[in-house]
Amino acid sequence: MLGWTIVLLFALCFGGIAWFLVSGVKIKAGWQNGQSPLARYLDARRRAKFDAQLPEALATMSNALRAGFSISQAFDSVVEQGEAPMSEEFAILQQQMKVGMSFETALDSLSRRVGSDDLTLITTAILVSRKTGGNVTEIFDRISETIRGRMRIERKVKSLTAQGRLQGVIVSLMPLFLGVVMTIIRPGLMLPFLTSATGVLCIVGAVALVVTGWLIIRKIIKIDV
Repeated sequence: MLGWTIVLLFALCFGGIAWFLVSGVKIKAGWQNGQSPLARYLDARRRAKFDAQLPEALATMSNALRAGFSISQAFDSVVEQGEAPMSEEFAILQQQMKVGMSFETALDSLSRRVGSDDLTLITTAILVSRKTGGNVTEIFDRISETIRGRMRIERKVKSLTAQGRLQGVIVSLMPLFLGVVMTIIRPGLMLPFLTSATGVLCIVGAVALVVTGWLIIRKIIKIDV
């Protein structure tokens, strides 16, 4: 009876964790807008892909402007030549302007929808240049150079912290690996431990310590550029 109770508690625990991770995932205008860890992970992953495509999109718009196109036609070039998610978001921008939304409001909607600091810088530069008459192509070139430089630094930081991330993964998985191996090799020793209240408390404590250690390692190796 105690064994089935423990199995039920574990099932409820893992079910609750799975629900917490998956719930809250919502798709709105091509972006994840949920609050669960999975939704935030998908959001960050898509935003990182968008940021990686920004320099190429800026080069496309800059070339279009040098060829005599308008800024709206430059956006069309990004939609036609770009890849998702960049082309998807600029396609939404174009559709919003076609249905009557003003240029400034559509750009602000794009910036808030994507949530990228680099894109916010670009949209601000576009709006300022429209009011002051600045050279948009030069602004795009400078922003593109800045983004590429920051991306080079981020890649270098990521390579330098790779060992710390690997150590965190190994340390986190080692207790689980040892527990599975011991259960296979010495089931008579491990099964009573797993079905006792003291054993369950020890496992919960070990999981809590592993999670705490992983969060500490993650905090150490996470460097904002």
